[in-house]
Amino acid sequence: MRAVGVVPGKREVQLIEHPVPQMSGAYDVKIRALDVGICGTDKEICTFVYGSPPDGSDYLVLGHESLGQVMEVGAGVSILKPGDLVVPSVRRPCVHPHCKPCQADLQDFCSTGDFSERGIKMNHGYMTEFYVEQEKYLNLVPTELRDVAVLVEPLTVAEKAFAQVWKIQERLPWIVSTDPVKSPGAGLRAVVLGAGPVGILGAMALLANGFEVFVYSRSEAPNPKSELLESIGATYISSKTTSVTELAEKVGNIDLVYEALGVSSVAFEVLEVLGTNGIFVYTGIPAPGPAIGVNADAIMRNVVLKNQVVVGTVNADRAAFQGAIRDLGTFLFRWPDQLKAMISGRFKIESYRDLLLGERSGIKNVISLD
Repeated sequence: MRAVGVVPGKREVQLIEHPVPQMSGAYDVKIRALDVGICGTDKEICTFVYGSPPDGSDYLVLGHESLGQVMEVGAGVSILKPGDLVVPSVRRPCVHPHCKPCQADLQDFCSTGDFSERGIKMNHGYMTEFYVEQEKYLNLVPTELRDVAVLVEPLTVAEKAFAQVWKIQERLPWIVSTDPVKSPGAGLRAVVLGAGPVGILGAMALLANGFEVFVYSRSEAPNPKSELLESIGATYISSKTTSVTELAEKVGNIDLVYEALGVSSVAFEVLEVLGTNGIFVYTGIPAPGPAIGVNADAIMRNVVLKNQVVVGTVNADRAAFQGAIRDLGTFLFRWPDQLKAMISGRFKIESYRDLLLGERSGIKNVISLD
């Protein structure tokens, strides 16, 4: 069957003839791929900055943002059935019994670094016609989300990040509303860095939780992303026309920064203006480059005197996937046109070079195998 992969030894990106996977265990599920999202991680792997094939293979099948349909289930599968729509998770646990997170199915917190990741590290991905996965790593998706479910995986970045935010900020009476009918972020201000898919979905999640949301991104407004964000109630601010100091003046006390940009120079500059009792969440991974200068004294002073928290987050657990599916339904109800507009185009697998190596614009491009 056809698959898109990288061959690190040859530094090539290819359309590969990949063996059709076979079920071998009672809990296996055979999936037909429907949609596979293209993200920055895929493009970075195609520059050979990272990405490693499974043992015994000279290539790595790409793709970790997948929507698929169940074709066949093993005898031990209890929840899924043929015809169901599913989104798979990405990271798989290490084999070490002393790794408590992996033993607790929290492989996103793996302590050994010996985890594998579908389409990224030591495990083939989903950019192919069929794949086999264990039921525990598959998440059932309602049929009404068929057209947007490929956005579940990027939304899990925000879901895991905000789960940590809620937990950490229990350290103080940060949540203004104790009324369960009201949103927990009511009265709080959040800044989102970046207007890519992870940033826009994060902004939607923050708005749905009652935050006043400001998105700080490079491109000058108006542009398609700024118009989408403004239409759902966020305030879009361009870094080309507004300095970080001016950003802080516009926002006031910044209670939360959700970084979805991957540019360290911008992130550390915004960290300087994080507000009292604020929390800064890093999700981006900067490309390798020369060291940057930061105002370390001011940052450290603020972290101490303003009781600030800085936290990083990577990958996502099952709870984050389930939360993303739930919240995607909320977004579809509140902002149907805007959510659907995030998918800029669906393309055949033969367009892989343009999507992975070219400069195709848009928010989220998708390879459709349906």
